[in-house]
Amino acid sequence: MTESLRIPHEVLCQHLTQRLQQAGVPLQQASIEARLMAEADLQEVPSHGVRMLPGLLAALTDGRVKATPEFSLERELGAICVLNCDNGPGRYAAHRAMEHATKRAREFGVGVCLAKKTTHWGRAHAYVSSAAQEGFIGICTTNAIPSMAIAGAKKAVIGNNPLAIGIPGFNASEPVVLDMAMSQAAVGKVGTWLREGKTLPENWGIDSKGNPTNDASAILSGAVLPMGEHKGAGLAVMLELLTAALAGAAFTQQLLAGDQSGIDPNSTKIFIALNVNAFIEPQVFRQRVRFFIDYLKSEATPFNYPGERGWQVRHLNLLDGTPIHRDIILQLEKVGLKLNNLQ
Repeated sequence: MTESLRIPHEVLCQHLTQRLQQAGVPLQQASIEARLMAEADLQEVPSHGVRMLPGLLAALTDGRVKATPEFSLERELGAICVLNCDNGPGRYAAHRAMEHATKRAREFGVGVCLAKKTTHWGRAHAYVSSAAQEGFIGICTTNAIPSMAIAGAKKAVIGNNPLAIGIPGFNASEPVVLDMAMSQAAVGKVGTWLREGKTLPENWGIDSKGNPTNDASAILSGAVLPMGEHKGAGLAVMLELLTAALAGAAFTQQLLAGDQSGIDPNSTKIFIALNVNAFIEPQVFRQRVRFFIDYLKSEATPFNYPGERGWQVRHLNLLDGTPIHRDIILQLEKVGLKLNNLQ
């Protein structure tokens, strides 16, 4: 028996949309939320894909995520805006925020949207990718509940605060995209390796007593560790200040006090778009990107530029169907989404 079932991408998106509509999310928002959720699995990053639907549905049911949020611009100054997302579905809210950033970048050359009262956005990759596919350089980050220890701490004290950068590539639909947590591995990846029975490296995390461990279940009840030790920890601190402090909003420990589920209501995200045309002819820039990537491929074999593997498997999975692990299939069945017969 194979560990995964393959679901046609469009069929998966359709059923996710319908299930979100049943939870009260309007069609337009539900459709975008579903597509961004399914895209993670399409690119074989299951930690941030449909696995997250049950948590979102639970949060919609009890009001921690608002099915029909009222978005409002709280502040605007030239290329900058502050968007209150009213704790709506996180993927749709992040999509809206990056649209605000790119709209301003068209006019001013740069656009910045600080998004307040947001919830979990899934995968940062999605938002910088969309900006880069439109010809912008996209950058975004968020704060989150504590999941990472730092030097001197024996427990999680700060979020792993992911950072994503998207660069328009020589293939317009497949930009160069870096999406990384500040930890050695994202919490979701630890969970994926646990589900798949893989042995973790020694430096990924600590247990609930602060002891180093490569036991995935022990790390999930303890904390992940920062990449590069003080470097990852320092970046996480700075990204917390660029989001929560700048918004006058909840810091990581305050997010945890309000909700421990990981849906992260009241978290803050920042989205930046740079208009390539303000710096250089876009076609020349794309040629320069290709020149450098070709150089790296000639010097390092094999070499995949950041995000390349995701685009490669995406093509295959559009043909063969999106792989969904059987354990996730069972979890989705419990919340009313049956995928067994959609192969």
